[in-house]
Amino acid sequence: MAMPATGTNHPVILVVQEIFGVHEHIKDVCRRLAKQGHLAIAPELYHRQGDASKYTFKQIRQLIGEVVAKVPDKQVMSDLDATVKFAGRNNGDTGKLAITGFCWGGRIVWMYAAHNPDVKAGIARYGRIVARGKNPNTPTHPIDVADKIKSPVLALYGGKDRGIPVETVKDMEAKMKAAGNDKVEVVIYPDAPH
Repeated sequence: MAMPATGTNHPVILVVQEIFGVHEHIKDVCRRLAKQGHLAIAPELYHRQGDASKYTFKQIRQLIGEVVAKVPDKQVMSDLDATVKFAGRNNGDTGKLAITGFCWGGRIVWMYAAHNPDVKAGIARYGRIVARGKNPNTPTHPIDVADKIKSPVLALYGGKDRGIPVETVKDMEAKMKAAGNDKVEVVIYPDAPH
């Protein structure tokens, strides 16, 4: 958690990790948001399943199988709810709640915005919209809950991301707009990978 050194009632931003957990980049994002006046907090969302910091980039498939795939969405939503309550007890203004996430966390942005109607804004960075297979821990996908998202969402994706087809991102945008949420903005960086 990072927040300004002075003052109270700071807007709260949940910062959701990417696949390798809450590492230095995620902590730095929190610090930078705090310098802008926010209480930014990045909970360790799969600490019960394992320590993502023990894996290298070359071990990504092993990390997914041994840790990430075992993290239930229900647990993540509950942990984020608890994080919001914690922030509210520690100088955070939960009436000004936002969420941002990267990769795995980008997917969670969509899911949490659908889960918690108090979310005022989200920034989803290259989070999967539709899964490649069935996993009982993640039975629902962002595309399935698009109609429940009422907050503005900025979605940032790479046009050359081999794991997230651009069509799925455009489908998500269309589904949200069809449900009455015209506050979604999708930005595709044509030459960017994941």
